[in-house]
This record gives sequence, C-alpha cells and structure tokens, in this order.
Amino acid sequence: MANTIINPTIIAKLALFHLRNNLVMAGHVHRSYEKEWSAKVGSTINVRKPVQFTVTDGATRSNQDVTETNTSIAIDKQKHVSWNFTSQQLTLSIEEYSKRYIEPACIALANKVDIDLCNLYKNIYQQVGTAGTTPSTYSNIADAGEKLDLSAVPMDNRSLVLGPSAHWSLADGLKGVFNQSITNEVLRKGHLGSYAGMEFFRDQNIVSHTVGAHGGTPLVDGGTQTGSSLATDGWTTSTNVLEIGDVFTIAGVNSVNPISKTSTGQLQQFVVTSDETSDGSGDLTIDISPSITTSGAYQTVSGSPADNAAITVVGTSGGSYVNNMAFHSNAFALCMVPLAMPDGTSFKAQQSEDNISIRVIKDYDIANDTDIIRLDLLYGVKTIYPELAVRVLG
Repeated sequence: MANTIINPTIIAKLALFHLRNNLVMAGHVHRSYEKEWSAKVGSTINVRKPVQFTVTDGATRSNQDVTETNTSIAIDKQKHVSWNFTSQQLTLSIEEYSKRYIEPACIALANKVDIDLCNLYKNIYQQVGTAGTTPSTYSNIADAGEKLDLSAVPMDNRSLVLGPSAHWSLADGLKGVFNQSITNEVLRKGHLGSYAGMEFFRDQNIVSHTVGAHGGTPLVDGGTQTGSSLATDGWTTSTNVLEIGDVFTIAGVNSVNPISKTSTGQLQQFVVTSDETSDGSGDLTIDISPSITTSGAYQTVSGSPADNAAITVVGTSGGSYVNNMAFHSNAFALCMVPLAMPDGTSFKAQQSEDNISIRVIKDYDIANDTDIIRLDLLYGVKTIYPELAVRVLG
C-alpha cells in the first residue's frame, strides 16, 4: 500500500543514508573538527598543528623556542539539489520516492564533496610513478608506501584512492594476491581490499592535472635561498609557465626525515602554490611548498640549492596526468556541519551522523503553483598535513 510522504524526517534520514553510502574520498579523511564551528556560513575553524622539536645530545640542556603553527578551515561550501514535484508524486511509497529522487540527488551531492576533496591534490608535493603511465604493479604501490614511510607517516589509517583506470589496472595486476572473497569485493563494491598497509578504493572523481608550459632550461638564480619562494631563471616561455599543482625538483636538494632530520637520499619535491607567468626575460620567482628550511625542528631539506642548480618539472609541457592519492586520514579534513533551519516553512528536517549532515526543506511556490524540495549540505575542505600524502601518478 502506498504511503503518503508527510514526514520530512523520513526524507532526511533516507537522504543521509544515500549520501554516506556514496561518499568515497570523504569516507577516509579527518572529520572531527565540527565541534569548533561557530554556526554560520563562511565562518572558519582554527586548527592547531603539533609542535616539532629537535633532540640534543649529552647532559647539557639546550633550550628550544616553541613555534606553534595553526591553519584554518573555511566553512564556505553550500551545495544543494532542488526539484519540483506534484501532489501525485506525494502519493508514492517512500521506497519509490527514494529510488526516483532522493538517491540520485544524494549521489550528485556526494560526488561534489568528493570532487572538492580530490582537488586538494594541488597542495601535495610528494609524488611517485610516471606522469601519463597508469600504475599497474606492486612496485607502484611499494613506491607510495616507501615515500610515506620516509616522511614518517603513521602506519595506521592509510588509504589509496584510485581513479577508474588505475583501479582496474591494479585489480588485474594484483588479483593473484587477493583471495576469492576480496576479488568478489572488486566486482561488487569497487574495493580492492587491504594491501601493503593501505586500504584501496576507487573514486571516479580523481582529478587530472594539466602541466604549465615550462619551456627552457630553468635554473636556481642565486645560492643559499630559503623560504617559501624561489628565484629562478632560464625559462623561455612567458605565459602559463607553471600552474598551481605543478611539481619540480632541484638538483642536489634532498628531502629529510622529519624526525631524525637525516637525508632520505631522494630529491625533495616542491609544489607550485600560485600560477606563475614570466616577465619575458626568463626570470621567475616561484611560490612553493614546502618552504626551504635547512635546520631546526621544521627542517625540510638537506641544504639550500646551489646557484644554477637545475630544476626539473614533472610532466611534459602542457601535458596532463592523473593524481591518484595515497594518504593518512589526517592529511585532509572535511568539516560538514548542520545548516540553520528557516522559520518560513514547517516541512523541514536535518539529520547528522558520523559528522555528516544533510538538511531537507519543502515549500510551495505560489507564483508557479508547484511544490519544491531541496537537499542542502554545508562544509569545508582543507589540506591539513600535506606531508602525510603522496600523489600516485597515472
């Protein structure tokens, strides 16, 4: 027997169920900052990052200045899906209404949240793999795990989120190491299972990156540079030289273990943090992350770059590559919070669970003689600890 939909709470509960079931990237990032929220759109949450120290040898005390750093998450993304419906549609059973309207609406909303999180790849400077080559073997995974280990990333709560091409390529390449039950999971849920200390997932919203023009033979312009910008020369292109998210290395500049501060033996990778255009002379000052820091608790590199040290940009000029993501859950944050409930309608409800929240409102449009329903989300996303993530190129 058909049930008349008169209870907004039922719709909100079903909407929350479908939203949670369709989140992929969002299911594996940090989601515990909501309690800091100030309850309005556009507000920010301040997140204090842990203090780092260096260890001193011997009995003589060596005091260190404590540098506390913090970042903020802006709750600035309100997304909704809205549609008109008739009184006849109100006579559908809740199951029919959910299948026709609520589920597809929540799939669209979930994909939007995942897209926003996947786009955070632009903040990540560590990469493994070859631009333009889909990862398909254990060595591709091992390289990502090694990079995480060298960065002292905690062993728990590691995930590898793959685009469709990489997912199915690895599903085929690694099928022999999974038992039959795990192989069935590949077919049923798009979940490769747990391997090499990471949980594997597929997300169709994994993002491709288009590389800047970066022509010429770029070199460091001046030795002993430190900080979050780098003076360079030798570029032969003048527009779109580098794009936000481009990654490069500098000859002779290695990364260091964040705990021991010893060189990893691998070149430090830097990500470009603003679009860069040259003045035509070949000179260019690049905004970068991480900052070039040669000593102290927050040391990032084995030493400053030498004058005329060669710069190598990942990827071909104007080419593109896929950014699959290996990361610890603390690398990224999703803060989804309840929206304010309006006074102008009685048909309204909001449901929250596991720091995921969705609001439903129905109202009557007197101008067009239709009923309108909308589902809304309010959230913010942020890269909190870029050092806890690695791009796996494809």
